[in-house]
Amino acid sequence: MTLKLEQVESDLSHDLRVAWRSPSNIAIIKYWGKKAQQIPQNPSLSLTLSNAFTETEIHLKNKKSAKKDPELEFLFEGQTQTEFKQKIKRYLQSMKEELAWINDFDMRIYSHNSFPHSAGIASSASSMSALTLGLAQLEAQVKGHTLSQKDFLQRASYLARLASGSACRSIYGPWVAWGENKSLKESSSHWGSPIRIKVHEIFQGLRDSILIIDSKAKEVSSRAGHQLMQEHPFASARYEQARKNFKKVLKTLETGDWDGFASIAESEALTLHSLMMSSAKPFILMNPNTLQCIEKIWDFRNQNKVPLCFSLDAGPNLHLLYPKLVHNTVKAFIDQELRKFCEMQKVLHDHSGSGPKEIL
Repeated sequence: MTLKLEQVESDLSHDLRVAWRSPSNIAIIKYWGKKAQQIPQNPSLSLTLSNAFTETEIHLKNKKSAKKDPELEFLFEGQTQTEFKQKIKRYLQSMKEELAWINDFDMRIYSHNSFPHSAGIASSASSMSALTLGLAQLEAQVKGHTLSQKDFLQRASYLARLASGSACRSIYGPWVAWGENKSLKESSSHWGSPIRIKVHEIFQGLRDSILIIDSKAKEVSSRAGHQLMQEHPFASARYEQARKNFKKVLKTLETGDWDGFASIAESEALTLHSLMMSSAKPFILMNPNTLQCIEKIWDFRNQNKVPLCFSLDAGPNLHLLYPKLVHNTVKAFIDQELRKFCEMQKVLHDHSGSGPKEIL
């Protein structure tokens, strides 16, 4: 990644334009429940994807009048999207002190996804990380700063956390932690941290085939789900479970213990959805086809001894994880047994990625 951090005077006489492609991620150790200021209740660990991404372009222009409030124009996939615009507007308003310089500019944002949004494929992670990478770059340009890559990415991850918790992990790849944990010295609750351990070859280039069971927007948002954890009867036990699983999964990544990794990944996914179903206001985001696919996956794995497992985000769509060496075998299984349960038989084949990319 090459940063284009120009020395720019504070009284800019020309427009500024930046654009970033940022990937989604799938959490293996789930984050569900938070404190104030988007601080997680437990550490999480994710795999950064490659083909599931958001591209966001930001244009800045000096306001014509200092007395006017900044104008915001937002287009998603070429169309006005009021809900998304309001989400970004709320975020920018909440950052008026942290990013004081934005008050001097009108802003135009153009964005699109390579995958269905709001369907449990962490679209907020990719979209808000792409946005905050652009904001971090613009901040450096407006202030005339030249940042190291480490400092730039940490700043972007910090800003992303304040927009959407999981977005702070999409700033890096392929394996990323977020949330303080004794098992990882460099971990922080304020930004994501790339995992520096030597990952076993079985987990390198890991495949993730996403089964699009249902692409409709979720009936209950992740934000609402996090809020329900505040008085959840199993909250304390869940946070302790996550801390223990975090330590365990790091060991599996180092040793190449696929069975141990699969057991933790699936337990975390099912725990996430069990927390939803046992909330004070219970809700279900899986659907019958999700369960049908899980049973098929378990049967196939037991009968054929193929290394694969599943994960779920906050939605009905399954992430089928497996080493690249068995790609053809698993792809055939998906085509023969699972594709029929997907909406319009749609499957997104993805793999671990190295993180965001500047595209302008």
